[in-house]
Amino acid sequence: MDEMEEELKCPVCGSFFREPIILPCSHNICLACARNILVQTPDAESPQSSRASGSGVSDYDYLDLDKMSLYSEADSGYGSYGGFVSAPTTPCQKSPNGVRVFPPSVPHPAQVQHHLLPHTGVLPPVPRNSCLTCPQCHRSLTLDDRGLRGFPKNRVLEGVVDRYQQSKAAALKCQLCEKSPREATVMCEQCDVFYCDPCRLRCHPPRGPLAKHRLVPPAQGRISRRASPRKTSTCTEHELENLSMYCVQCKTPVCYQCLEDGKHSTHEVKALGAMWKLHKGQLSQALNVLSDRATEAKEFLVQLRNMVQHIQENGVEFEACLVAQCDALIEALNRRKAQLLSRVTKEHEHKLTVVRDQISHCTLKLRQTTGLMEYCLEVIKENDPSGFLQISDALIRRVHMTENQWGKGSLTPRMSSDFDLTLDSGPLLQTIHQLDFIQMKVPAAPILQLEECCTQTNSATLSWKQPPLSTIAVDGYILELDDGNGGQFREVYVGTEMICTVDGLHFNSAYKSRVKAFNSSGVGQYSKTLVMQTSEIAWFTFDPASAHPDIILSNDNLTVTCNSYDDRVVMGNTGFSRGVHYWEMTIDRYDNHPDPAFGIARADVMKDVMLGKDDKAWAMYVDNNRSWFMHNNSHTNRTDGGISKGATVGVLLDFTRGILLFLINDEQQGPVAFNTLEGMYYPAISLNRNVQVTLHSGLPIPDFYTPGESEAAGSVC
Repeated sequence: MDEMEEELKCPVCGSFFREPIILPCSHNICLACARNILVQTPDAESPQSSRASGSGVSDYDYLDLDKMSLYSEADSGYGSYGGFVSAPTTPCQKSPNGVRVFPPSVPHPAQVQHHLLPHTGVLPPVPRNSCLTCPQCHRSLTLDDRGLRGFPKNRVLEGVVDRYQQSKAAALKCQLCEKSPREATVMCEQCDVFYCDPCRLRCHPPRGPLAKHRLVPPAQGRISRRASPRKTSTCTEHELENLSMYCVQCKTPVCYQCLEDGKHSTHEVKALGAMWKLHKGQLSQALNVLSDRATEAKEFLVQLRNMVQHIQENGVEFEACLVAQCDALIEALNRRKAQLLSRVTKEHEHKLTVVRDQISHCTLKLRQTTGLMEYCLEVIKENDPSGFLQISDALIRRVHMTENQWGKGSLTPRMSSDFDLTLDSGPLLQTIHQLDFIQMKVPAAPILQLEECCTQTNSATLSWKQPPLSTIAVDGYILELDDGNGGQFREVYVGTEMICTVDGLHFNSAYKSRVKAFNSSGVGQYSKTLVMQTSEIAWFTFDPASAHPDIILSNDNLTVTCNSYDDRVVMGNTGFSRGVHYWEMTIDRYDNHPDPAFGIARADVMKDVMLGKDDKAWAMYVDNNRSWFMHNNSHTNRTDGGISKGATVGVLLDFTRGILLFLINDEQQGPVAFNTLEGMYYPAISLNRNVQVTLHSGLPIPDFYTPGESEAAGSVC
């Protein structure tokens, strides 16, 4: 009931409706509120001049005016209330309900008693040429001479408002309590009395005649008690006449006088009660549909609320995972930092060791050099020539040797004080800056769209889509089919499209199909398996794409002839590799006793020679008297009996036994023509310009022939 409250409030005053009237646009408004939002318009003023006059017109009003100009009295359905005019020039405001109204909303009718005519309590007459704008849809219309009385009162809405307000009133009291009446718990509809529980047990026991009385909750009982009897409605144009009929064209109740002299005299009318029941039924049906939608909406809200919880849980889990991943990166960086610091420490110690060794070596060498120099200076001071000459040569050699030891490079540092190590952190910093979320999950299983999946003859079309709520990126799809006989699945399509047609399937076979999606993270789950049945009967035609250029096709590629005197080959557009197949060809024209050939061939058969000349065809060629079987230019099994105009040649291909038979006019021609047939074969024929043939496919197996054990008798695949 609380949800209904907004439906019971006026869009202008925001309070419960009082004396609501129905506007032509089907919206409701209080009678007093309608009076207060009326705007008087000049007689000769057009919509264009109304726009130009007055500086108070808002842009919104201009927009409404442009929309109103699209409507006319004839097509709007509101002709009885006058044509559409421009919106009022008063700037729009919002009512307590948040609806834009023209002009600003006014107090509730209970607060505008000063507008009533003195001593009457009646609203004053509406000025001529008044304009009323619906506060909800902003449609504007002029009032006729009847003014607001021309709008019908919504008594149903008024009654609903009254019952709703009564249901919200104070609790009802028991009518039989003598002192301090208790709160009533039930009401008897037959007795029309409110009871509390003690009084009900004492005064209204559920036995005897009272057992058939209907007890209802107090609120429901109050509504049924206070619900006023149905009032007889009167016509707005003929106030003394009751509404008794319903105009189907105008969709409004009318009186008998309206039918006699009014504008409804030529319209289709029906009884008011019958239309009342009909519309109630229609409303009930619409409510049932709406109720289903409301139920679906409630279930959807539950789903959304569950999603909120799942999002919160997944968010916490994902944040924890992100923190753990970043901590792992930081830990790895710290380990690498320790490794690099260890290398720097080793380099530092190595440099110090080398420099210290060089210092020790130079110190020792310098001490020796200094000692030699001092010794030589002392020797030079000696005055004994012979003694000096005895040691001078040796000293000179030692001095030169020592001087050579201080030669080039001996006074150069063996190690630089700089560290020749540069940390290359650029790529890592760039990688850190590029650190972002990537697709880490495989796609969800696709959904096969059953309404778009179908088979036609020996082709199957499959269509699929991703789940509606899936946001995982998909790079492509893989479609798989089995062999139609319960075998292994095999890939038949890999790509980005979500629809695929597979041709060349076996007839009369049930194929299992499934599809899965993939992305850079891997391959997702399979969809549900769909079983598709190919056609039981092999319908096919001649194939113009593979036929020799001299071949002439007609009759939707069912009739064939040739424009050459040489034999030319044409094949069927469907190949067979399993099952039992039978087709016939009728001789439409047979001149000069040619010898056409009928049979089967591989896809790469020669097209410019008689069928059977190469090793790609197995055929029977026949003239007007006899026939021969031929394969790889080998002629066998001459058989009497030929063809003529109107004759029928049948071809029976049985893969269950691997044999090929021929028939002429429903009789088998010769023995089994060929056996041990395996692989893919196409129906084929060779002929010249003296022959015209019409193909008949999809025929049942001849009665005389019994298929192999793997085929049911009489079936064609």
